[in-house]
Amino acid sequence: MRYTIQKAAVIGSGVMGSGIAAHLANIGIPVLLLDIVPNALTEAEKAKGYTLEDKTVRNRFSQSALQKLLKQKPAPLTSKKSLALIEAGNLEDDLERLKEADWIIEVVTERLDIKKSVFEKVERFRRPGTIVSSNTSGISIEAMAEGRSEDFRKHFLGTHFFNPPRYLKLLEVIPTADTDPDVTSFMKQFGEDVLGKGVVLAKDTPNFIGNRIGTYGLLVTVREMMKGGYTVGEVDSVTGPVIGRPKSATFRTLDVVGIDTFVHVANNVYEKTEGEEKEVFKVPAFMHKLVENGWLGSKTGKGFYEKKGKEIYELNPETLEYGERTKMKAASLEAARQAKGTA
Repeated sequence: MRYTIQKAAVIGSGVMGSGIAAHLANIGIPVLLLDIVPNALTEAEKAKGYTLEDKTVRNRFSQSALQKLLKQKPAPLTSKKSLALIEAGNLEDDLERLKEADWIIEVVTERLDIKKSVFEKVERFRRPGTIVSSNTSGISIEAMAEGRSEDFRKHFLGTHFFNPPRYLKLLEVIPTADTDPDVTSFMKQFGEDVLGKGVVLAKDTPNFIGNRIGTYGLLVTVREMMKGGYTVGEVDSVTGPVIGRPKSATFRTLDVVGIDTFVHVANNVYEKTEGEEKEVFKVPAFMHKLVENGWLGSKTGKGFYEKKGKEIYELNPETLEYGERTKMKAASLEAARQAKGTA
């Protein structure tokens, strides 16, 4: 194949962007990690006498993301030494350096207008033939490519990682009608052989495959909880390892994903479908309230669960108050736990 990836650029240094950068660094690929330039100084920066023109300030978001990689659990880096392969930069001073990259990955806010403005900048600085992809969880790849050049569109596709990128095996590769089949084939092979992923080719439909199925399953579970009057802890005690799922089960998984992210992803299908399916993807009011309150899960310290010291408390969806964790108690569950194997 005529493509190789020896250096990458990741645009967007949030949890997902920095996680993808870490995964690439883990396998020895140098990464340029870019984010926007801050428009105001922090109190700490003011105390040090910095101005908005100082490089330290201009690279604040991407540099801060690198430091967070050292503290995150589970660890995004296989070794602290991998961090040396990630270089922090920003989307004003370092756009010229996109020419160095063989693969440019966009991981910014899930808004089509913002993504399109990023790709407009990318197109001005990328080398012809450079592969460009979006890590969107469900926005149309075709729509993102509108207005771009023929060379850009031929080398553009979706590459949707799942959080955390180092640990979750699935990688969705989503070509457009204009994507060169060689690019699609290369990214599938690279994803499997170099990134160690299980690659699934997906069509450009709302939320693709993983999030379409996952969002559906989670919302059905939430409705069954509310209909049956079950607690968050009771549901998690029957939707985890006892049925062959991870111990994060339903609501701990939602906390890790980010409740705001989940609501956005669910709304993406809700707004683009009709009839019976549309109603399935309607997010319950209490989850919208969690987002309003800023209770977004692990990244804010509280969501369906809240940790205080060493104690973990669970949310009551009706009162939005936190109480002691509960577990489902049933003879069938005990029998399942005693049995060997998931079957």
